[in-house]
Amino acid sequence: MGTVTESVSEPASGARPSGAHGDGDTGADRALRHHGDAEVRGAGRELTDLAVNVRTGAPPTWLKARIAGSLDTLAAYPDGRPARRAVAARHGLHEEQVLLTAGAAEAFVLLARALRTRRPAVVHPQFTEPEAALRDAGHDVERVLLTAAEGFRLDPAAVPADADLVVVGNPTNPTSVLHPSRTLARLARDGRTLVVDEAFIDAVPGERESLAPLLTSGDASDGRPLPGRLVVLRSLTKTWGLAGLRIGYVLSDPGTVAALARHQPLWPVSAPALTAAEACCEPSALAEADDAARRIALDRAHLLARLGEFAPQGLSLHGSPQAPFVLVRHPEAAALREGLRSLGFAVRRGDTFPGLGPEWLRIAVRDEETTDRLASALGRLLAGNGGMRGTRNAERCQTTDDG
Repeated sequence: MGTVTESVSEPASGARPSGAHGDGDTGADRALRHHGDAEVRGAGRELTDLAVNVRTGAPPTWLKARIAGSLDTLAAYPDGRPARRAVAARHGLHEEQVLLTAGAAEAFVLLARALRTRRPAVVHPQFTEPEAALRDAGHDVERVLLTAAEGFRLDPAAVPADADLVVVGNPTNPTSVLHPSRTLARLARDGRTLVVDEAFIDAVPGERESLAPLLTSGDASDGRPLPGRLVVLRSLTKTWGLAGLRIGYVLSDPGTVAALARHQPLWPVSAPALTAAEACCEPSALAEADDAARRIALDRAHLLARLGEFAPQGLSLHGSPQAPFVLVRHPEAAALREGLRSLGFAVRRGDTFPGLGPEWLRIAVRDEETTDRLASALGRLLAGNGGMRGTRNAERCQTTDDG
């Protein structure tokens, strides 16, 4: 399938303490720690945000009211049991199969610290925090690099047979590929922990291809339990606009959940975040999330159609996007990104994702009006490439001025 593997033999060049994000990081470490919010900090706050994958218009009024109501309880220590029970009921699991976390990103740190692994493998391109957390914990990481030529589709045979920890996103950030659950189930085997990051699965109508149901029903084809250990990670920050609140959870077997919990501090999730978790698991909230996923699918179709207009100017799409973002390629993507910033739009650079280069950009799905404004800006930049030449000239002048 054209998939390649790449060994990252150093846990971190110029190793730093676990969780450190200091200015002394190497270039490789900084790349792993770069995320879309960097595009909209400082002066970037004024830009139309197409770099961060949090749904606009959220959190909804009813959810903000529920969170605000929890502020009266702040004098008491948080009690996570009601939220944990709500998450368990939402997925048809036992309470002991749920671990609440300060965002799904915390789960990667817990996994890296709690699980013993000899040969961890991370399927790339994907969210970089799993690899960063493993390297911070002193693990050597093997990269399984999916390719654009194959639509970034996963061939389970490409994963080393003796990898005892495998991490894959579904749908995958930044490729927007939704891997079939049967394909992912083929990665499960005795002696292996399979970690599936489903941070964006609630943006897929019906949450199709989720592996969470396999924690109760077993294999996707015959109902038997999957071999090995399955860990499914979920986030509530994307669909519900709660990135600043930090709330997510782990679904797995009770033993794994208990092992991860031992590496959490006391009271790891705040009372407002627990309130949000409980509220977002209610039937009315699940129906609202599914409605939002269907609107995202329509908005994504509009975005793809408008981006397709620029194929003659070298802008290309790969695969069949299924997430609330799309990955595009252009030979002068870096200049295009800077040109879009000058016209008021922030998009996510792609070269910090292993397996991608400077010709890639990730663009968040927004409403049709925002997409049409983006298309107008792209048209200005790509018209005869004159706008691109102007951007490159401005960059060269800036470089000269900076010495």
